[in-house]
Amino acid sequence: MLTYSIENRGGRSLYEYFYECIRKDIVSGALKPGERLPSKRAFAKQNGVSIITVENAYGQLLAEGYLCSRPRSGFYVANIQDRMRESGGGCALDTRSDEDGSVRFDLGARAMPAESFPFATWTRLMRRISADGREELMNPSPANGVLRLREAIAEHLREFRGIEVSAGNIIVGAGTEYLYGLLVSLLGRDRLYAMENPGYSRSERIYASMDAEVVRVPLDDGGVDMAALRASHAEVLHISPAHQFPTGIVMPVSRRYELLAWASGAEGRHIVEDDYDSELRLSGRPIPALFSIDRSERVVYMNTFARSLSPTIRIAYMVLPDGLMRRYWERLGFYSCTVSNFEQYTLSAFIREGYFEKHINRMRARYRAVRDSLSAALRAEMPEGGFGIVGQDSGPHFLLRAGSRHAEPALRERLAACGVRVSFLSDYYAADAMPQPASENVMVVNYSGIAPGQCAELARVIADALKG
Repeated sequence: MLTYSIENRGGRSLYEYFYECIRKDIVSGALKPGERLPSKRAFAKQNGVSIITVENAYGQLLAEGYLCSRPRSGFYVANIQDRMRESGGGCALDTRSDEDGSVRFDLGARAMPAESFPFATWTRLMRRISADGREELMNPSPANGVLRLREAIAEHLREFRGIEVSAGNIIVGAGTEYLYGLLVSLLGRDRLYAMENPGYSRSERIYASMDAEVVRVPLDDGGVDMAALRASHAEVLHISPAHQFPTGIVMPVSRRYELLAWASGAEGRHIVEDDYDSELRLSGRPIPALFSIDRSERVVYMNTFARSLSPTIRIAYMVLPDGLMRRYWERLGFYSCTVSNFEQYTLSAFIREGYFEKHINRMRARYRAVRDSLSAALRAEMPEGGFGIVGQDSGPHFLLRAGSRHAEPALRERLAACGVRVSFLSDYYAADAMPQPASENVMVVNYSGIAPGQCAELARVIADALKG
């Protein structure tokens, strides 16, 4: 029977403490692959906690791939030991303007309602910095960004993503497109870059615009298909393991170790970890970053404030391992930082003084409310078994599988005629790769710009388009 002393939990919540204890026992081998865990009721009774605490801990371990569940049998330890040994380790959618006003519901744009942005706080911080930090504002920024912002980002990564990193390994830039350009310059245009299929097509176009050759690699239930990756002969892999776009797949820890083993298996291989909306996971803790378990310095971590704060805040950052950071200073240290000092110091204060964490918590609550309202409204409007929702816990978009008598082209037309702008899963496959049959009539529903009060009407409109 698993028993842990809650006297040692420090400031952590109970479920976080039990999650970390069990995960540590799995990683260390104290809990063996295939070993059955106690039932939630038995674990709760043995440790003197509520069943909901155990449910949350087990749920997080299940989401990350440390556990697997068997119907009517319980939870079992997943086999990650072999993968650990092998590895050597312990999207914007279509945002065209609606000039004719025909779009009532835009489920494609990664928008944020104006009332969600903390204008008052941001303005107050900017005024204070303009008044008190004039000398700093006028000093040229280092090529990789002002130190105060990089230190704030490093602390944020340590607290919320489990990444121990020095501020000296962080590069700040005006948007991920700029950072992609730096990466290609560092890693080489002669390398073969792999992207997920289906995946975010803009990233592929950016790499291709820099004369880098790009290949698409198909997915399976755990993320990138390893056999296909090896067969592709790719040297750089760009992935979103915490919340794959657009499928919503959360990569299990066993697959993460497989990828790390692949990266360390040949000279010059690297993984670009795009963590684009990790802060907005709506259930449980954020999934630990691949960067945090990399021991071979093969992972480049990338994130942006465009998703978590505002699409108009064009500030992104990447974390380079030591070897690539040295190469950056040797080859690209003459670059100028592309983000103004005014924005960097304001964002630094916003993070360091706790406003960013509060903002993230508010946005999670808002997105949960919209998700729950929209899901409930769809269930009320749609016939039982006539639809399915996939990936609704990992961020502000989900897949809506529509069992419709219409072919996909006709369904698109019907939705457009009803004023709904939405993309389909088939849109995100490479042009030279046929979409899988299972992707037909699967809508990618991005609800970040939808208000809770719109959900009932939106569900009715979608249901009418599917029924008609």
